[in-house]
Amino acid sequence: MAIISRVEIDDHERVCQVMTMTLHFVWRAILISVEFPFQIIESFINDTWVKRYNEPVSKSMLTSIWSLAVAIFSVGGMIGSFSVGLFVNRFGRRNSMLMVNILAFVAAALMGLSKVGSSFEMLIAGRLIIGIYSGMSTGFVPMYVGEISPTPLRGALGTLHQLAIVCGILIAQVFGLEALMGGENLWPLLLAFTALPALYQVVALPFCPESPRYLLINLNEENKAKAVLKKLRGVTDVSEDMQEMKEESRQMMREKKVTMIELFRSPMYRQPIIIAIILQLSQQLSGINAIFYYSTSIFEKAGVSKPVYATIGTGAINTAFTVVSLAVVERAGRRTLHLIGLGGMSICAVLMTISLALLDQLKWMSYICIMAIFGFVSFFEIGPGPIPWFIVAELFSQGPRPAAMAVSGLSNWTANFMVGMCFQYVEQITGPYVFIIFTVLLVLFFIFTYFKVPETKGRTFDEIASSFRKGTEVESPEKGGPEEMNILGADSQV
Repeated sequence: MAIISRVEIDDHERVCQVMTMTLHFVWRAILISVEFPFQIIESFINDTWVKRYNEPVSKSMLTSIWSLAVAIFSVGGMIGSFSVGLFVNRFGRRNSMLMVNILAFVAAALMGLSKVGSSFEMLIAGRLIIGIYSGMSTGFVPMYVGEISPTPLRGALGTLHQLAIVCGILIAQVFGLEALMGGENLWPLLLAFTALPALYQVVALPFCPESPRYLLINLNEENKAKAVLKKLRGVTDVSEDMQEMKEESRQMMREKKVTMIELFRSPMYRQPIIIAIILQLSQQLSGINAIFYYSTSIFEKAGVSKPVYATIGTGAINTAFTVVSLAVVERAGRRTLHLIGLGGMSICAVLMTISLALLDQLKWMSYICIMAIFGFVSFFEIGPGPIPWFIVAELFSQGPRPAAMAVSGLSNWTANFMVGMCFQYVEQITGPYVFIIFTVLLVLFFIFTYFKVPETKGRTFDEIASSFRKGTEVESPEKGGPEEMNILGADSQV
C-alpha cells in the first residue's frame, strides 16, 4: 500500500470510498452465493412443483427453471447498466447510489421469503431485481470514486471496488458452506444477506459528499464544489483542482449533449468507446466467470476430494492478488498491468487445457490443473479484473462519461450473460479443450491492448479527453516526455 501513503488523503475521503465499495460487495456476493447451495435450491424447486401439481418436476423443466434463475441476474444487470446515465445526471452520483438500495431491500425480501412462500418465482424475481441493482451500481461506483479521487491515486482507489467484489465472493463462498448457511434451512437467509450491506450504506452514504465535479460542471455550484474538495483533500488550497474542473466545464459547454448513439457517431468519442467496450469484453470473455461458475466441477475432474474448499482457496487467492494490483497500479500503470494479466491468463489457460486433456493418463496432471486455475485467477486480478471498470471513467470527460459507463456496462453484462448461458453447452461439445477458445480471445485482447489502449496513469480527465479530441501527444507528468496517445486520434481507425 506504499503508493497510497505518498499522497495524504483526508479521513473523510477514505470513509466515502469504503462506503461505495460495499455496493460491489453486495452484488458480487449475491452472484456467487446462488451457485453453492444449488442442489438444495433445485430440491426446493422440485418440492414446490410437487405441492402445486402433485408430481415431480421433469428434468428438462427443472433445468430450465434453474437456468432462468441464474441467467436472469445478468439480464437485470443489462437493464440496470442501461439506466446509469438517467440517474446520475438527474439525481447526482451520491444520491443515485443511495436511492438504488431500495432495490436491494426488495430483492432481499423476495429471495429470503421465497421458501416460506413456496414460490420459486419469488426467487427468480429477486434475482432479476438484484441484477438491476448490480448493473446500476457498476456504473455509479467507479464514476463516483474516480470523480472524488486525486489524480495521482485515481487508479489505486479505483481498484478498491474490485477488492470489495472479491471480498464479497470469498465471504459468500465461506457462508455458502453447508455447515454454515448453505444448508436446507438457512439458504434463504444467505440470499437475503444483501440487505445488511445495503442498510449500512443507507446509514453511511449521507455522510459522504456529492461529487465535486458534478456540483461544478453539471450544477454550476462553484462554492459547494470548492467546499467539498477542501473536505475531501484535507487542505485549504484546492485551486489546482478547481482550475482543472473549470477547464473541463468550458470544454463541455462547447459540446452538444452526448447520447449513447452519439458516442459511436462522433469521431471524437468513437475511439474511446470502442476501447471501453473491448476492455469490458476482455474481462468477461477471458474465461474467469467460467472458472467461478463451474469451479467446483472443474476441481472434481481434477481429482480434488473436497472441491468446495479448493474453490474457496481460489477466492482467497483472488482477494490477495487484488491487493497486489491495488499496491502497484499507480507505479506500473493501467495498460502494463492489463497486458501482464492477459498474457499470464493465456499461458494458464493453455496449461489448464493440457492438464485436463491428459488427466486420465497422468494423475499428477491434477496438480498442474489446480496450479493453472490459481494462476489464472491471480493474473485476472492483476489487470483484467479491476482495470476495465475505472479506466472507462478516465477515458471520458464529464459530459459523455455517464453514457459511456452505461454502454460499457451493458457490454460487460451481455458478455457475462453469454458465458453463463453457453459455457456448459460448449464444454460438453469441446470437453477439456474449451479453454482454447478463451486462450484465442485472450491473445486477441492482448494484441488490441498493446496497440490501441493508452496509458492514463497520472493524467487529468481533461488531458485524456483532449488527446482524443485533437489526436496530439500528451506530456506525461511523471516522465516529462510524450506518450503515444496520437495513435488514438480522431482520424485513426480501430
